[in-house]
Amino acid sequence: MQYSIEVNNQVEIFDLNKVAKQAAGAVLMRVKNTVVLATVAREDVQVEEDFLPLTVQYLEKAYAAGRIPGGYVKRETKPGEFETLTSRIIDRSLRPLFPKGYAYPTQIVVMVLSADPEVDLQVVGLNAASVALYLSDIPVNRPVCGVRIGYINDDFVINPSNSELKNSALDLYVAGVKDELLMIEMRSIAQANDAFVPLVDPSLGGAFVSTQNMNEFDEDKILQAIDLAGKAILRQTNAYEEAFKEHKKADAIIELKPEIENENVAIYIDKIYKNDVKNAINQMAKSERASELTKIAKQILSDEEAIKEGWDEKLITNVLGKYNKKIVREQIINEKVRADGRRLDEVRPISIETNILPNAHGSCLFTRGQTQALVVTTLGTDGDAQMYDVLTENAAVTDKFMFNYNFPGFSVGEASPLKAPGRRELGHGNLAKRALAPSIDLNSPYTLRVVSEILESNGSSSMASVCGGSLALRAAGVDTQKLVAGIAMGLVFEGEKHAVLTDIMGLEDHDGDMDFKVAGTTEGITALQMDIKLGGISLDVLKEALNQAKQGRDHILALMQEANDAIVVNDDILPKLELFSIDPSKIVDIIGQAGKTIKEIIEKFGVAIDLDREKGEVKIAGSTKKDVDAAKDYIIQITSKEKGGKNGGRERHIKDKPKVVFNIGDEFDGVVKSVVDFGVFVELKDGVDGLLHKSKLVNPLSVGDRVRVVVSEQKGSKISLSLV
Repeated sequence: MQYSIEVNNQVEIFDLNKVAKQAAGAVLMRVKNTVVLATVAREDVQVEEDFLPLTVQYLEKAYAAGRIPGGYVKRETKPGEFETLTSRIIDRSLRPLFPKGYAYPTQIVVMVLSADPEVDLQVVGLNAASVALYLSDIPVNRPVCGVRIGYINDDFVINPSNSELKNSALDLYVAGVKDELLMIEMRSIAQANDAFVPLVDPSLGGAFVSTQNMNEFDEDKILQAIDLAGKAILRQTNAYEEAFKEHKKADAIIELKPEIENENVAIYIDKIYKNDVKNAINQMAKSERASELTKIAKQILSDEEAIKEGWDEKLITNVLGKYNKKIVREQIINEKVRADGRRLDEVRPISIETNILPNAHGSCLFTRGQTQALVVTTLGTDGDAQMYDVLTENAAVTDKFMFNYNFPGFSVGEASPLKAPGRRELGHGNLAKRALAPSIDLNSPYTLRVVSEILESNGSSSMASVCGGSLALRAAGVDTQKLVAGIAMGLVFEGEKHAVLTDIMGLEDHDGDMDFKVAGTTEGITALQMDIKLGGISLDVLKEALNQAKQGRDHILALMQEANDAIVVNDDILPKLELFSIDPSKIVDIIGQAGKTIKEIIEKFGVAIDLDREKGEVKIAGSTKKDVDAAKDYIIQITSKEKGGKNGGRERHIKDKPKVVFNIGDEFDGVVKSVVDFGVFVELKDGVDGLLHKSKLVNPLSVGDRVRVVVSEQKGSKISLSLV
């Protein structure tokens, strides 16, 4: 059975009851030449623990793009970062739909079987998974959908193609059902602009200056984009429901765990221990709070009522945790007081130290309340960039900005083994990267790696990583466009009342209805991530949360600016990098026969050298400025020499001898004879040309243009010019 749905600039074709018929739900979905299989399976026995045992796995097959996996093992192995992050997006979008108390192990698998370079795999992956889940016998009775919003040429675009997204200033991914938003991922995308800047005297013209626009989006603009996404989601989920409602399997007869395992225990706690629980919640330190609640549980266990009713410690602890959540929420809604005594819009105390690691290129210790991140920046060259395969790209992608986030157990007082980063670590690192990326020069000669080591955690270590990362980059001497700060917001709904919380701690994250992280500059938002636990949020409440987040972000940015002004860069240990241009035809002279010359330079001066044959660019990196300058002078010397001919030195001497000798300061009305990447050649007299380097150009010149120039230097037959 096949259905074709045309909605939100896409034609989606679904095949039902065609493949994977033994799964609880399955669908084969096609958009253009992309084909995705989504399946849902569940176990018949509940887990004992009180959580939703949902696993989502998004997998890309190499054959989908007509490739054989690289490496020694010629098959798909460990999921890549994009696969892991996409699995996380699908999980976060579908998890709120499951009924409370659902505890059956459930697995959703999404496999990309064919990949079209222009199709957004994250949008297709979520939509396929949602339809498969909706068709299954699991009691999820509303289909979710995802849409992506771009901003191209000052217009919002729904579901742009992959090539269109590369020209967009905005990447906004929203998932929802009907008129309820469930998950938001957003980032701004920096763009380079060439602006004509007039000189002090406009009559003398001006110069084209390359600038970078971070493309931060203010709160109103973001709300406009989210509103557009919400309307698109309503259209699409209605279309799904209309098409697939008659094919949905009857809900399986399953048992749902009660929210409170034993109401009598809850009533007893409320009657006898309410004030004790409230006092425990309001302990300042996270460890103290946990310790007090443990004492209360043990006290209840020894009470006559507990002994009489046969309550065990596991039951009491479970009910106490649920009761604890109730008290936290009531206190916030009714008393406008938080567990640590803060106002709803108050940010915890912040302290910042920079370059505390003497041998690291740049470091920042950022502490906010009981959350602490040590963030370190390392500068490298092109050879240090991360390369990875993307199914929708023909060649490997090179990434010169990396952000790694680590979360060891000791940060929350656990004696757990250190292990490879999981979905949470990759997700937090990706969020921090998206927040900071627009602030980094698009033409930066450095490869940058930022690592956040979480030393203590009690609420939004990812946003602490953003703040620390922005300052760690500055501490390493990286001239970022602006400082970027991040803040985590929370939301609590009780009936008709609600409260927005600034800078949430772990307890409020766990017991609240929304986890909302916002990062940006004083001008606007560069990254945003939102997860709704209660099933939808209105634009009015979202606007309130965004505006309150801006106040908190501005407060943090002011403190970060003070720390930035006090930074002392470790110049002595920073690697030095020199970028300059030569005649592209001279690149072969640097390389030498079989690479002999470049190897000698690298060994002699202890530097790394990157060459761009097309542009004639030479990039030299080394541990000291002295070595880099010496290597540069040596290369310039090599490329300045004329090659000898048949008669050896005699012919070389003749070639070195200039046809015409010019005096420094001679002026000419010359004609542009040729235009190259590094400047233009201008004919002076007697067929002799001089080079006007691109760094000295005011306006672009074309072949045949007349220009007034002055001789600034002559070495042999090589003549350098400047504008008059």
